[in-house]
Amino acid sequence: MLISLLQTGIEAAPVQQEMSISLIELAVKGGWLMAVLALLSIVAIYLFGKKWWVISEAGKIEQNFMNDIRDYIHDGKIKSALALCEKEDTPVARMIETGINRIGRPLGDIQTAVDNVGNAEVARLEKGLPYLAMIAGGAPMIGFLGTVIGMVQAFFNMANAGNNIDITLLSGGIYTAMITTVGGLVVGILAYFGYNFLSSKVGNVVFKMESATIEFMDLLNEPATEQE
Repeated sequence: MLISLLQTGIEAAPVQQEMSISLIELAVKGGWLMAVLALLSIVAIYLFGKKWWVISEAGKIEQNFMNDIRDYIHDGKIKSALALCEKEDTPVARMIETGINRIGRPLGDIQTAVDNVGNAEVARLEKGLPYLAMIAGGAPMIGFLGTVIGMVQAFFNMANAGNNIDITLLSGGIYTAMITTVGGLVVGILAYFGYNFLSSKVGNVVFKMESATIEFMDLLNEPATEQE
């Protein structure tokens, strides 16, 4: 009899169904601000991919590039040195090409011309990075805006409900408040790390450019030293 009662109790027990929700459904419940965050994430991914490619290509320098430039200049093969710079087509090569075209002028003028080209190359590499930084700072703020809007919506629903407060009246506002916060933080964190990663890569390219400039200016001083 006890066994039959237990079986009856088990059969009578309600079956609990597991509820699940997809990321897309969560995003939809976050409201229209999630569309703004999605657009910012697409822009951030595009900027990161584009700048990563440009900066990576700019940092590729042939191992024997400066040694070949040195040999060409010592041998008086200026055209060969210029052809090598055009072949490399990197910020370092364009700086060295500018310096080679001004050989014969005062060293101060050559240094100034090379530095100007270097500054222009650095500006080109950094172009677009401020937008990535803006997304890193703006996305969390948009998420917090969604939090405020969601809480206002929740309290508005509570006020209109009077004494008949139902949890379903609050769910929409709470979804908007929480989901937009998470979305804004995710987009902001990814953009922040992407910005700092690209900035470090630009710093590495700048270091290579400065090293090549110093080596080139020392190279121009070598013939005068040998003549003494």
